[in-house]
Amino acid sequence: MVGTRRHQGVVARVDGRRKELKLPDVLDGLTEPALLLVLDGIQDPHNLGACLRVADAAGAHAVIAPKDKAVGLNATAIKVASGAADTVPYITVTNLARALREMQEAGVWILGAAGEAEKSIYTVDQKGPVAWVLGAEGDGLRRLTRETCDELISIPMYGTVESLNVSVASGLCLFEARRQRGGERLQA
Repeated sequence: MVGTRRHQGVVARVDGRRKELKLPDVLDGLTEPALLLVLDGIQDPHNLGACLRVADAAGAHAVIAPKDKAVGLNATAIKVASGAADTVPYITVTNLARALREMQEAGVWILGAAGEAEKSIYTVDQKGPVAWVLGAEGDGLRRLTRETCDELISIPMYGTVESLNVSVASGLCLFEARRQRGGERLQA
């Protein structure tokens, strides 16, 4: 079956195709308020992998990203995700603004992370269904994405740096939502 004598006594037949999930599949299957991470144009596969890992750790229900003008789930992102690429649904959408409106119609509150926003992650209510939208490295949220958000929220910065890495910001936002929801650990 392997085609060589150097097989170490183990062989597996695996279907490498992933079932492609759509946003309605995730939204319809939720048994608790949605916690979603939306990435607007992330270019670095290391950042995407780290965001997937953070999303898994926080118990996010899915990571949503545009098909175009974003890195996509490649081998580097999968490796950096350390297994999270297999556990967190990664949904690509053709039109991110349309996907955000679809989430809004399903009752999900869209929170965009923006450094200049006056409201803080610590003061916005995240107990209900929320989707955190974080922008690309350097550029932040695109105009239409920003306009589609229900609220723009900032992460208070106390030092001299002006911004955080997108995966670090994702972690702060998602874990603050978990903290507000009681911080209980999800059961498998």
